[in-house]
Amino acid sequence: MPEPKPNPKPALRVLIAAPRGFCAGVDRAIQIVELALERFGSPVYVRHEIVHNRFVVERLKQLGAVFVDELDEVPDDRPVVFSAHGVPKSVPAAARDRSLTFVDATCPLVSKVHRQAERLIEEGRHILFIGHAGHPEVIGTFGQVPAGSMTLIETVEEANAVKIGNPSNIAFLTQTTLSVDDTAAVVDALKARFPDIRAPRSEDICYATSNRQAAVKAIAGECDRMLVIGAPNSSNSLRLAEVAERMGVPARLIERADDIDWDWLGQPSTLGLTAGASAPELLVREVLDALRERFDVTEEIADHTPERMTFKLPRELVA
Repeated sequence: MPEPKPNPKPALRVLIAAPRGFCAGVDRAIQIVELALERFGSPVYVRHEIVHNRFVVERLKQLGAVFVDELDEVPDDRPVVFSAHGVPKSVPAAARDRSLTFVDATCPLVSKVHRQAERLIEEGRHILFIGHAGHPEVIGTFGQVPAGSMTLIETVEEANAVKIGNPSNIAFLTQTTLSVDDTAAVVDALKARFPDIRAPRSEDICYATSNRQAAVKAIAGECDRMLVIGAPNSSNSLRLAEVAERMGVPARLIERADDIDWDWLGQPSTLGLTAGASAPELLVREVLDALRERFDVTEEIADHTPERMTFKLPRELVA
């Protein structure tokens, strides 16, 4: 028998992080738009991107969703869905004033932070909120409380410099999609300056963000390069690339397989692959298919603990 021809493609072990991709909050938000389209017909309007992923948004557009920046772009006779990142109280209030039908797709873990903020303000505390300026979740959370009752803290330097009128009556909360390590450093700085600062009853950084960062840390030591599938405006996806870089692994954030920089990738022996919480698994398979065109790929799923978190859908869509 003739000897088998050698494979001309270089071998590549792809170590796939787990957990990765959709979290329960993202899955719920997408379902809400789909169910709203079934219930009300198209078009259904969505204020801001339902989640930060262009592929997801484009698919929902094809089903009949219309994405807008502000509520005044929504016709009086059509329903509107609020994004998973949460909205200021003024937005549903404006919708009620116009008698608009609306469905709130805010992630329940973000809503939990909103409720904490309200309770702390009722107690007369000033809140130091750890987060990224301009992120929709931060805007939504600040919009739950009176202006001036919350101060944004982005860095350890800001934590060390912030001036508080009554340091004995303050609390801190955090955005749900931050770097676990960065946030811990900021919290340590605040606690060092303000020993009496009130901490949240449970950690605000969501389980999915923490788990995906831990999954990257678990595989980074074996990887020559890391690809993170996610949108450039996705906070949790950006944090995954940062985690890898800080462990000495060159990492790139890509939205789809077409974004792979093959010159940058080179010929690694082991490539790490993960996806942010708003990136569908279909895009992971797309990247693997692109890699197979150039490499002799061996896939390996990292050991992991499955996520079993689920969130209930709004009553008005499942009744």
